[in-house]
Amino acid sequence: MIHPVNHFKSLLLFFSLFILSAQITYSQTAGIISGIVKDVHGNVLAGATVQIERTNKGGYTNAQGRFSLETIPGNYTVLVSYVGFVTQHQPVTVKAGEAAVLNISLVASTTMNELVVLGSRSLPRSQTETPVPVDVIDIRRIAENSPQVSVNQILNYVAPSFSSGVQTVADGTDHIDPASLRGLGPDQVLVLVNGKRRYTTALVNVNGTFGRGAVGTDMNAIPTSAIDRIEILRDGAAAQYGSDAIAGVINIILKSSVNQLGISVTSGGNVTSQADHHLDGQTVQTGVNYGIPIGSKGGYINFGGSYDFRNYTNRSGPWSGTIYKAYPGGADKTDSFLVANHITRNDIRMRVGQSKLRSAQLFVNANIPLENNGEIYFFGGIGYRAGNAAGIYRLPNDSRNVIDIYPLGFLPEINSDIYDRSFGAGIRGNLGEWKVDFSNTYGRNEFDFSVQNSLNASLVNASPTRFTCGGPIFAQNTTNLDFSRRIDLFDIAFGAEHRFEKYQLVAGAENSYTDYGRAAKIGVDANGNDILIPDPQGPINTLFGPDGSARPGGAQVFPGFRPENAITATRSAIAAYLDVEANLSRAFLLGAAIRFENYNDFGSTTNGKLTARYKLSDKTALRGSASTGFRAPSLHQQYYSSTSTLFVDGQPYEVGTFTNDSRPAQLLGIPKLKPEKSKSLSAGFTTIAGKFSFTLDGYYTRINDRIVYTDQFSGNNADTASAVDKEIYQLLSLANANRAAFFANAINSETRGVDLVATYSTRLGKGNFRADLSGTYSYTQQVGDIHSSPKLKGKENIYFSRTSRIYLERSVPREKVNLSLSYTLNKLNLFVRNVYFGNVEEATNDPAFYQTYGGKVITDMAIGYRLCKEVRVSIGSNNVLDVYPDLVKNPANTNSNQFRYSRRTTQFGYNGRFLFARLELNL
Repeated sequence: MIHPVNHFKSLLLFFSLFILSAQITYSQTAGIISGIVKDVHGNVLAGATVQIERTNKGGYTNAQGRFSLETIPGNYTVLVSYVGFVTQHQPVTVKAGEAAVLNISLVASTTMNELVVLGSRSLPRSQTETPVPVDVIDIRRIAENSPQVSVNQILNYVAPSFSSGVQTVADGTDHIDPASLRGLGPDQVLVLVNGKRRYTTALVNVNGTFGRGAVGTDMNAIPTSAIDRIEILRDGAAAQYGSDAIAGVINIILKSSVNQLGISVTSGGNVTSQADHHLDGQTVQTGVNYGIPIGSKGGYINFGGSYDFRNYTNRSGPWSGTIYKAYPGGADKTDSFLVANHITRNDIRMRVGQSKLRSAQLFVNANIPLENNGEIYFFGGIGYRAGNAAGIYRLPNDSRNVIDIYPLGFLPEINSDIYDRSFGAGIRGNLGEWKVDFSNTYGRNEFDFSVQNSLNASLVNASPTRFTCGGPIFAQNTTNLDFSRRIDLFDIAFGAEHRFEKYQLVAGAENSYTDYGRAAKIGVDANGNDILIPDPQGPINTLFGPDGSARPGGAQVFPGFRPENAITATRSAIAAYLDVEANLSRAFLLGAAIRFENYNDFGSTTNGKLTARYKLSDKTALRGSASTGFRAPSLHQQYYSSTSTLFVDGQPYEVGTFTNDSRPAQLLGIPKLKPEKSKSLSAGFTTIAGKFSFTLDGYYTRINDRIVYTDQFSGNNADTASAVDKEIYQLLSLANANRAAFFANAINSETRGVDLVATYSTRLGKGNFRADLSGTYSYTQQVGDIHSSPKLKGKENIYFSRTSRIYLERSVPREKVNLSLSYTLNKLNLFVRNVYFGNVEEATNDPAFYQTYGGKVITDMAIGYRLCKEVRVSIGSNNVLDVYPDLVKNPANTNSNQFRYSRRTTQFGYNGRFLFARLELNL
């Protein structure tokens, strides 16, 4: 058997020799276009895009701002672009065997007109000329003024249709911010790095937050210091890029600069009226970037890294309910308990806010030029994140507490050790007139859960206070081979992909999940007493708390995964695509794409896309698209399970999440998962009028067979129970289960929306003024009936409950409007941003807790000053006016005054005012 690594090396060597040999004849007749790209102040621009119009020739400037392109003799127009600068079109004549010198000076951009490659397999186009909407987020410019330091939060405040929020009291989801594009789920947007597919996290979100049941991509694992820009394609693109791209594609472009050391240190905290002592959430982020040139032809290796610390915030109130009951009788003795222990209600409280994090990441991005325009490239990174979040407070005289260990009760904490590693490599060049790109990318994410400041109540005084709970691991390997070229009016691209995925769920330590208070009866002694032996699977409780209830087993707050949950599952998929664009005239562009994919676990799917753009003038265009798409069910959704044992009438029953091939699922008629299928339409308008640019795009997306995470089904065997409840009870009993939840293709949905992006820039006085306005409205709703199994008819409210529907439709704002204003005067920069987050609803099944939380405006401000060419300082604030969401109205929905703000909705968080200072060094 050929080892995969040796196979990859052989393929890489073969394509290297093939590409190089194919260039020998061509290079003897070619001419060269070379030059330097600078800004108007004479500073060289490394990494600028240089493209020969209407050909497949292009590249990037090296560390000295130089470029060199070979092409056949003729007259051409060269397009030169750089993020934040106006794209320049320069005519040039190329003669055989000669070099045409082209030195370019770019001026600062006044409109959004950077070149982008996302959304097309052919040539780069400006944002206003693409047939589908694409945003370009200049991370370098945004990070200078933005109070936000993580990728998700930066995008949440600048990208029109992107939403992400920090979660609280949600286990591992506290450390992974679920993200949404165009109001769809975290797993319905595809993330690329340098144009290559990024792996998802190992965590499936099964808690009460937005994105419940989904598996997203952790973009926060990539340090902002390593990122040059982010392209966001706001359009269905599964026919071009494959699974997950129903809502769109986010492409993260890594930095390629060299010979420049960049250091950024940001420190701040939440200075707000709601924090203890008016300060919490202290944050420090240190980012470093440095690149080294390789050879004399523009090669580079760039390193970007960061170290982050984020302290927790807490917006809970003093515990308002009963804290201590005396037994027998259960009398409320809270006041005397507090006096005797010299504490107040404020000492008994949860931690409700952002979790505590420490993280470190290191990324690399490299390009090594070969002869005749070929190149080898590689990129990747490693990362570690230590997360700490708290759960529900365990009160002192509760059966879940051992008062000898925690006399005042305890606040259990969940720790997540998150490991990321990724590496991609490839070779690209010209094979005759074809551009060829052969690559392989690998990524792995691991979650290790542990619990501290906790106990296993069934061990009583012998219990440890820290537990290892196991966790999930996900790995993905993707191999791509892509070809592209221009033939007359047609830009043609085709290629193939192979993807291998592996999902593991690792069991925790025995004491993290075992109930040591269980016993089995083996007989009766001479006195008629039962003879019991310890048995964690036994039906008899032997340990009881002060209130007479049985002491639960397993680690409090997060019981470990059990051996029966442990699994290793794999799958593979192959794909082939064809993408064609035709410039039928200078005004009319028409494109079509088709993609076939086959998965070894559920079969094949074929999807297509049509795009069109018509120029009404050189500055104004209409554009639109129609596509079908799909999202394959993740391995996590197919194989995740988490079970615990519940005894009913002395018999053990399983409670929790079961896989779709489990016996409970089969008995209840839950089918195996199948892909989500989508249909999308979009239409838009773009224009540039002097210093003003504008895009407006409307869209519609229909998704059939959306995968949801159900509520728990349970039957009832009482005489008064309905026939359906009795049947469910009997079916679950046959599977030795009492309550069961599943992943299921339960609903169809429709999403309608509109996105607006406008930019204006002008000379104002002696400085430059820029205004950016973006807005989005997105309306998602469930349509049609719930796809319940025949045996669960009448239980549709459990299959897809109101809570689940609100998570789908109303837990993120439908409306978001962003207005950013900046003014630069010599060394001084002023920045003001207002973001309106629309209203959201409480995700609950209880009518007493229904509530709509009103929209709010969050104001960011920053002042930056360049002390010298190498040093810049800035100060500012996120949420400078200290705005908070509406309070929860019904006290019964606050868990004794702990959740004063809703923890189920994602609006803008409830950390309050954040003040920061930043020091930047460029050496």
